Amino acid sequence: MTSTISTAQRKDAPSGVLATLRETPVQVRYLLGGVLVNQMGAFVQTFLVLYLTARQLSVGQAGFALTAYSVGAVLGTILGGELTQRFGPRATIVGAMSTSAVILALVPTLSGPGRFGLLLAAIALAGLATQSYRPAAAVLLSDLIPDEHRVMGFSMMRIAMNGGAALSPLIAAGLILVDWDLLFYLDAATALGYALLALTLLPKVSAPQEEEPADEPAERRGAYAVLFRDGRYLAFLASVLLGSVIYVQYTVALPLKITEEGHPAALYSGVLTASSVILILCELKITSYVKGWKPYVAGAGGTALMGLGVAGYGLPFGSSVTIVACTVLFVFGVMTSGPTMFAHPATYPAAVKARYIAAHQATFGLGMALGPTLGVFAWSTLGNGIWALCGVFGVIAALCARVGMRGNLAS
Repeated sequence: MTSTISTAQRKDAPSGVLATLRETPVQVRYLLGGVLVNQMGAFVQTFLVLYLTARQLSVGQAGFALTAYSVGAVLGTILGGELTQRFGPRATIVGAMSTSAVILALVPTLSGPGRFGLLLAAIALAGLATQSYRPAAAVLLSDLIPDEHRVMGFSMMRIAMNGGAALSPLIAAGLILVDWDLLFYLDAATALGYALLALTLLPKVSAPQEEEPADEPAERRGAYAVLFRDGRYLAFLASVLLGSVIYVQYTVALPLKITEEGHPAALYSGVLTASSVILILCELKITSYVKGWKPYVAGAGGTALMGLGVAGYGLPFGSSVTIVACTVLFVFGVMTSGPTMFAHPATYPAAVKARYIAAHQATFGLGMALGPTLGVFAWSTLGNGIWALCGVFGVIAALCARVGMRGNLAS
């Protein structure tokens, strides 16, 4: 009876964007506000190569440093999940952001001649610390927001991150005119601000207690043993990996295509601007409809739509209108699948949730790190054929999402 009543109450509850925003707990608003502020100051990954070359380091050294940051970022999500599992989300956010602030503030000092080894270590640690907060923020969001608004909550977190990422280059452009070092000092300041906000305004949620079956063999009790035995979740991670590799081609292979075919550079700028505006303005509204779908329908359908949009870049009549239309289709696919797929790991039991979230975010980060190299290689080898390959990968990713999001074996 209780289950029936609660289900009926959820169905009768308002589900629009404004209703969800009104029902969002104030602690969630603080959490998302911190994410927004921190993302507005996240300059390192975007401007690292330009900064280091401006400091007279070679392009090769700058690329090596960016790789070190990316590796640290992928490992940081795994570390963040483990810290959240052991110490709780608020402590992890405070620790990760405080550590990040200290390391980022040291980077300008280490960028001088003869200190490349120390600089490389600092940048790798910055990636590790900066990304460690993300699993904790996702766990805290899932704990604070009502289950019926979970997908909308993760959509709001994505918008906070995308909004901050859209504003960040504008802020950076002004700082660079004064002093390149200000990029790192402001990045450190926003990280420290987020740490203070988390310490004073976010609730202290206890770390989950792990429960191991008494008859479980000792050798099968590793930290990620449950995850690695969860075939459906591994299929979900395969979808995330393929999807992120496809996603990044919109910023890697697409500009190469636009240049190769003689389109003006302004076309790519217009595509980026239009997609950012659509994402920020439309994702919550799209999510208010999609959240009522079966998770595997939203995940598989949106992933297939994203792949179809990217595959459309390979059409023989590649006019500017076609490129813009395919980008709009691609963005609607991202908005359809993204919030549901980001919320999916948070549906798992508390005893494993932090690690499932960390595995998802690490896989997404891995795809984003590998995607540029794979995209450039595929473009140089296949040319326009890369888009057909992305379409095939999109179908495979959609099938993996359909299999991986149909149930929750860890329950």
